[in-house]
Amino acid sequence: MDQRIINLFDEYTHKPLTRQDFLSRLAKLTGSTALAMAVLPMLEGGYASAQTVSEDGLDIENVSWQGDGTEMKGYLARPKSKDKLGSVLVIHENRGLTPHIKDIARRVAKAGYMALAADALSPFGGTPANEDEARGLFAKLDPVKNLNNFLKGLDYLKSRPDSNGKTGAVGFCWGGGMVNQLAVNDATLDAAVAYYGSQPKAEDVPKIKASLMLHYASLDQRINAGIPAYEAALKAAGTKYELFVYEGVNHAFNNDTSPERYNEAAAKLAWERTLRLFKEKLS
Repeated sequence: MDQRIINLFDEYTHKPLTRQDFLSRLAKLTGSTALAMAVLPMLEGGYASAQTVSEDGLDIENVSWQGDGTEMKGYLARPKSKDKLGSVLVIHENRGLTPHIKDIARRVAKAGYMALAADALSPFGGTPANEDEARGLFAKLDPVKNLNNFLKGLDYLKSRPDSNGKTGAVGFCWGGGMVNQLAVNDATLDAAVAYYGSQPKAEDVPKIKASLMLHYASLDQRINAGIPAYEAALKAAGTKYELFVYEGVNHAFNNDTSPERYNEAAAKLAWERTLRLFKEKLS
């Protein structure tokens, strides 16, 4: 697919671009409205294929915890085991808690951890089915309270009797940026994995105590613009980190429900690396 189309979709999903403007510009790039509507499903994908990991062998709970002035909700998956487990907070993209992110939580659980996919939109009653509506709600989140809601999510995981006290976080896109913020703001976090997430301020980097793993897509110019300053700050602070840039792939390359952006080889390699870090730090 024409890279300009993928870049336009990225602009639509991350900037205040109306659906009408997006579709109008997409029609110009494709040559007609009919072709634009034919391309759209390949960009937006669908969740029919999201459940690549079944719930078999897992204990599944819909859980809640007290956030910053609100009740937070999430989807928790863990192996059917009496062992105390390392915990992973799974943080979604700017579409909210979707079937795809629940599937990621199950993948984490199948690897032997307790996984909590939190819903950042809990203050608004939870993630709506309409993705445009969901994206619009993110701008209404209070940044401080939102961060506190996820920090309290980590506290909730550590407080559970089936936790071994070790915590990690993995996030994608908006969630990748949130993972970076958790690393800055929680000195007890053991492992932080950010997929194509926005970077924290350079002056905050010395606060990071977690082992970091950062996954980026080489074609993701918007997010990659922040890499040099972030890496320089990490080196200056002596922070333990690994940074990987996957060549020839786009933002959201891990999302297997978006066929034109998903890259199987890059997603598989990044996930193997992610699980390796969790094994080192959470087991």
